[in-house]
Amino acid sequence: MALQSIPEVSLSSGDAKRMPVLGLGTSTAPFPKPEVVIKAVLEAIELGYRMFDTASLYRTEGALGEAISQALTLGLIRSRDDLFITSKLWLTDNHGDRVLPALQKTLQNMKLDYLDQYLIHFPASLKPGANPFPPNPSDLVLMDIKAIWTAMEECQTLGLTKTIGVSNFSCKKLSDILAFAKIPPAVNQVEMNPAWQQGKLKEFCQANGIMIAAYSPLGAAGAFWGTKEVLESEVALRWAYEQGIVIVMKSFNKERLKQNLEIFDWRLSDVESRKIAEIPQSRANQCKMYISATGPIKSLDDIWDGEL
Repeated sequence: MALQSIPEVSLSSGDAKRMPVLGLGTSTAPFPKPEVVIKAVLEAIELGYRMFDTASLYRTEGALGEAISQALTLGLIRSRDDLFITSKLWLTDNHGDRVLPALQKTLQNMKLDYLDQYLIHFPASLKPGANPFPPNPSDLVLMDIKAIWTAMEECQTLGLTKTIGVSNFSCKKLSDILAFAKIPPAVNQVEMNPAWQQGKLKEFCQANGIMIAAYSPLGAAGAFWGTKEVLESEVALRWAYEQGIVIVMKSFNKERLKQNLEIFDWRLSDVESRKIAEIPQSRANQCKMYISATGPIKSLDDIWDGEL
């Protein structure tokens, strides 16, 4: 039996079920063993988690799919429809003619008929067949966002994903999509936490009906916290929840998964909110590895469009 019912939000585009505001991400470094992912997902489902996030880059799609199959066999869920599943398109498939085959491969890996959400993982394209990660800047090529997004729209029209969206996109890059999109992005998954509060992006997304999903909601290595007390407390998660966004947590620890569910029945005080607003701001995930003098990304501004 679930310890906590997780609140849900509606998305402005697509026909997906409501999206839980707290879910489990499956990205770790080094890449996790399948049995570790399966165990964590099953424990999370038992606790009440219903949203799970993966990506082709994470190498956890197969393990998440197996965990879903086992959850059904064990009676932890009534059907696959009880879950909200997200995966992401990696840079080597960020090409118009490779989007649909990439999603079909993801579904095959997970043994699913559809995703609830499919995201463009990052606003850049690598040559097909290039080493996926870490990327070689010489393998980067110009990204044709119109061709890619048109293919994403086809994936939704075919019913292979209920919604489509992006990850790590700036206001400008979102504007570029909105200028021609027949189906606007439902979600933008980005780094967001008290140390990187994303005020400008949050305002833009709210104005355009795009839900923000926060990764690294407790900060990330290199973030400018000043104290680990915020990082290690529930305050950061509660702050994220009070922003009206979705939270993607990455923890395979059952006790931490339980603790994460304790953020819904209290509020930050005015004093706590003011202190969080005063935290020095610094983006941890700057993605400098994509920059080269001869490639399409020559500076941080080419990635973040001034949002640093």
